[in-house]
Amino acid sequence: MDAELFDCLQVNLAAHADRLHGAGTHLLLGAGLRFRPAPGPLGLPTVERGVRAQLTEATRRLGLVAGEPHTAASAADLIPADGCYVVADAFHLPWVPYYRQRHMEHSFLLENDGTEGVLIRDSYHNETPWGIARPGRWTLTRQEFAAAVPGPALAVRLGAGHGVPAAAVPEADFADPHTVDAYADAYRQHPDRTAALRQLTLETWLLTRDRELHTAYLRHTGRLPDGDAPQAHLTAWRKLTEQVYLAHRRVERGRPEPQGLTDRLAALLHADPEVFGHGAEPASAASAARTPQPRTPGVPEELRRAVAATAARVLGTDEATLLAGAAFDSVPSFSSFRVVEIVERLESELGIEFAADDLAPENLHHVDAVCRVVQRSNDGGAPRALVLDGEGR
Repeated sequence: MDAELFDCLQVNLAAHADRLHGAGTHLLLGAGLRFRPAPGPLGLPTVERGVRAQLTEATRRLGLVAGEPHTAASAADLIPADGCYVVADAFHLPWVPYYRQRHMEHSFLLENDGTEGVLIRDSYHNETPWGIARPGRWTLTRQEFAAAVPGPALAVRLGAGHGVPAAAVPEADFADPHTVDAYADAYRQHPDRTAALRQLTLETWLLTRDRELHTAYLRHTGRLPDGDAPQAHLTAWRKLTEQVYLAHRRVERGRPEPQGLTDRLAALLHADPEVFGHGAEPASAASAARTPQPRTPGVPEELRRAVAATAARVLGTDEATLLAGAAFDSVPSFSSFRVVEIVERLESELGIEFAADDLAPENLHHVDAVCRVVQRSNDGGAPRALVLDGEGR
């Protein structure tokens, strides 16, 4: 199962559907794509859906039957069983990177381990500032499980419906253009920029995963439109997610905010119906994302080597590959977290500060593109570290 397509509430519903009905069932959850923001935290609209909405969607599409959800006071009130789906506070769950870091809802499947302990199944896949989450199984003693769920948790028993679920006709439920613009404006105009960008980081992550899942469903059922438009559109969504996260990190540290983020967001949302609703071409931003990066005349080879060496260390690849033109996002370890690390290391090592408006994915995925940003950051001259240290190290 491609766990990277799901959020932390969906993923264990999808995994259980595969166990009940066979590999590939999880993709049926991508039959529908919607953009219907609702009031959220800080007065901002959100596309995040709660667990009950996720259960309704999963039972409709994945051939699952859900019992009545109930709230357990603590781990002592949870009974392990096949199909026992639990949502608890990730802050206390020792197998996820949010442990002791962030309060948020997180799902898992709770089963008997055959002894006196419990077996946890969790298929969540993500990278976070505190580490990575990968699908796995964990055995906990009763004492460890009591510490993992010290407070209320929602639990529901999942079973199989009648028959194997079938692929449905794709559904699109998009808000009108005015709602799209109002959604983007809310994030553009919110006075607390750090809080707004923190929430927008989650929003763009959810929006991108929804579109990845819908695309996978369309491909699985042979309904993906011909041409490069869907993939280019997805690439643009991924890059926006990366740029928003980078902006959040910069603003959090008191640095200027890159401009144009909410304009990109609105453009991609406006383009969704065209791409997924039998339209033609996506936003120009999507096609721009695939523009080859030309080699820049006048860039000192010493600077190229310095940039490539830093990026190679962060990404765990070899410098020569990046110098030959390989894009950073072609390396398996690439993520928005690695981009932030590359930028921050280069600023520290070269004694420069990237301009806020240069922090766009098209400027940060190739050695030569990054070199152009470095040169602009230093008014076209050599970075201080290169001047002082020769090799920049």
